[in-house]
Amino acid sequence: MAEVKFSTSNDKNTDKKGHGRIALIIAVIAALLIVIFNSFSIVNEGYVGVRYRFGKIVQDNLTAGLNVHIPFIETVEQVDIREHVYSVSTDAYTSDTQSVNSLQLKLNYCYNSSKLSDLIRNIAIGNVETKLLVPNVQKIAKDAIGKVKAEQLVQSRADVTSEIQNTLTEILEKDGIIVTAFAIENLNFDDAFEASIQAKVIAEQDALKMENKTKEKQEEAKQVVIAAEAEAKSKRIAAEAEADAIKAIQEQLQRSPNYIDYFQIEKWDGKLPQVVSDGVNPFIALEGGNNGN
Repeated sequence: MAEVKFSTSNDKNTDKKGHGRIALIIAVIAALLIVIFNSFSIVNEGYVGVRYRFGKIVQDNLTAGLNVHIPFIETVEQVDIREHVYSVSTDAYTSDTQSVNSLQLKLNYCYNSSKLSDLIRNIAIGNVETKLLVPNVQKIAKDAIGKVKAEQLVQSRADVTSEIQNTLTEILEKDGIIVTAFAIENLNFDDAFEASIQAKVIAEQDALKMENKTKEKQEEAKQVVIAAEAEAKSKRIAAEAEADAIKAIQEQLQRSPNYIDYFQIEKWDGKLPQVVSDGVNPFIALEGGNNGN
């Protein structure tokens, strides 16, 4: 015969309490996990972390890695502090009303970490291009190009580029933007103007070659004159030296007539003459002969 058990109300209450405790424990663990996961933020390399507390910036220099913050009260956002590139294509006119078509401008920039909070408050990172770069880059570039002639722009592009970069650096630095480089990628003029510029450049190069050749010829002529003057000077010095020697000999002869004998002895090579004559009976001296034979 089967045994029948009857559950009492106390057993039911015990089971309900057990299930309630388990549910509470699970809820507490889940809440703790949520709190823990919301207490950490990861900042990637090349970025800086900005900590907000109830929407207000309290720190803007969180380094790359794991960072702790107060859950539900503080949040951390990343800002890319690496170099950015802004490029735009536009048209411009030079001071002599030459049109520069499809002018490609390129600006390299990054954010100034020391002014990052002000940049976020006043401009917002997402508005940097539209509020700062778009109006300033084109305006400053067009103003600088409009001050020079087209020919000067072609020949001195580096100077114009440097002027534009310096002006952009001064203006954007106030808002926390650091300009690292600026470039004018291309200059497109009308075909007729470009042909005239090319012809002028070739003519200037030819004129420079002729000028250099003229200078070379002048230098060669100058060297010939210098060589001739040096030779003439050398001959003059030699003549003066010879004249001084003759003068010295003459003065010595005047003081001592016997000096001529001394001078002849100095010049004698030690050889007797081959024929000696008194005008009537010549005497012939033979070399190597014996005086006794």
